[in-house]
Amino acid sequence: MEVKLNENERIDDLQCKGLKIIQKKAGFCFGLDAVLLANFADIKKGDTVIDLGTGTGIIAILIAGKTEAKSIIGLEIQEEMAEMAQRSVKLNNLEDRVKIVCGDIKNSVEMFGASKFDVVVTNPPYMNQGGGLLNISDTKAISRHEIKCTLEDVIKASSKLLVPGGQFAMVHRPDRLVDIIWLMRKYSIEPKYLQFVHPYPRKKANLILIKGARQGRVQLKMLEPLYVYDENGNYSKEIDNIYGREVRNIE
Repeated sequence: MEVKLNENERIDDLQCKGLKIIQKKAGFCFGLDAVLLANFADIKKGDTVIDLGTGTGIIAILIAGKTEAKSIIGLEIQEEMAEMAQRSVKLNNLEDRVKIVCGDIKNSVEMFGASKFDVVVTNPPYMNQGGGLLNISDTKAISRHEIKCTLEDVIKASSKLLVPGGQFAMVHRPDRLVDIIWLMRKYSIEPKYLQFVHPYPRKKANLILIKGARQGRVQLKMLEPLYVYDENGNYSKEIDNIYGREVRNIE
């Protein structure tokens, strides 16, 4: 399917099931964290899913390609990003299952209704806005800093959007782990699985993946650490598996 590209846009291959994404050449682009989250979320056949802060639509598109979810909504506050994400959905012929909606996470319950989704996934801004000077209309700043929504806004909305027992899955930074677990419990999402992501063996983790269940029973399982690269600087077998690449044979 051919779609219109605006100035300063490009089409990137997601290296997964032939999926592609439209991105700005100089704007915010997806990273490995989005790919890891799409793989980490446990999505079953027939599930209804919402991706809060979908950005380019990368997570929603990957979930559509990798799972048998019935429907996926990508919610994005920035009109330009939402429009670009919708064109990526069309590019991949996923309009029957993926819908991009422009709106504010803080208004998501009013938009979609309470207890409407089996799974909520989110790759929220990692950084507190803090006291630094930021361009609040800048795409990269909005994607990386808590300008339009806070971590609490995201978790509070997720709890209300999920059906009882529904799954919440998020990628974030390790230095926010205490805040994340405290807020999940505050809004009745019980943490169930936690995985630390390390760039290399013996390097400290720079990402965490966490899953919880709305009104779930108390039991947190620590998963094996995930290493992005092996000691030789090649992608690890786990990362190759996530991308669906053939694992290299090492003589």
